[in-house]
Amino acid sequence: MAKHPLWQDEYWLLLMQLYLKKPVGLKPLYSKPLVNLSLELHIPPQFLHQQMFRLRSLDTPRLERLWETYSKSPRKLSRGVKLLRQKMGFNSGGDFFEGVEMNETFEKDFKPLEQDPQVTPVKLIMILDLYFRLTPNTMVEETAEIQDLSKMLRLSPSKVVNIMDIFQVCDPYLRHAEMIIDPLLGPCQQIWNRYGSEQTERLSALALQLRDYFK
Repeated sequence: MAKHPLWQDEYWLLLMQLYLKKPVGLKPLYSKPLVNLSLELHIPPQFLHQQMFRLRSLDTPRLERLWETYSKSPRKLSRGVKLLRQKMGFNSGGDFFEGVEMNETFEKDFKPLEQDPQVTPVKLIMILDLYFRLTPNTMVEETAEIQDLSKMLRLSPSKVVNIMDIFQVCDPYLRHAEMIIDPLLGPCQQIWNRYGSEQTERLSALALQLRDYFK
């Protein structure tokens, strides 16, 4: 994988600290701590996950030295991470990323929608995945799969059903004669355009990985 333009070698400390958090080891691609670090650094989870794999493999002398210096000294690692965060001004609204052009596609997926702060694009992705596993007459609050997904996403079953109703409007195979007026129609249509017309295997694989984010 090519080096990301925002990656800096100091970030190895952040990845090492995350790697050493219990349970120690390579964290899932969409685990919440890894995603949060991605949002903080403006670097996609896929790149950080690959870098964490490199860290585990110790594939360069630099990483070997880094591991020898910090892996057995949690306090030293914690101090190094604290100094790094202060230096870079993380979460301070500072100037570190000023002037850097960023692609916020992956970041927007994890941020609340203006139309409904309870909903994020990744939640819509999870609901769309379930949408393709149900039939219209089972897209009701009483369906066990909807109740389980609602609990995972921390949404009410009625909201999940409402979103599925919107996806039915987006679904060209259902040929809905009526249009609906709902603030989530635009975001749902965008998610449908990204995943609804492709093979459902890709969507299912993504939704399976995203489950780690909601644990």
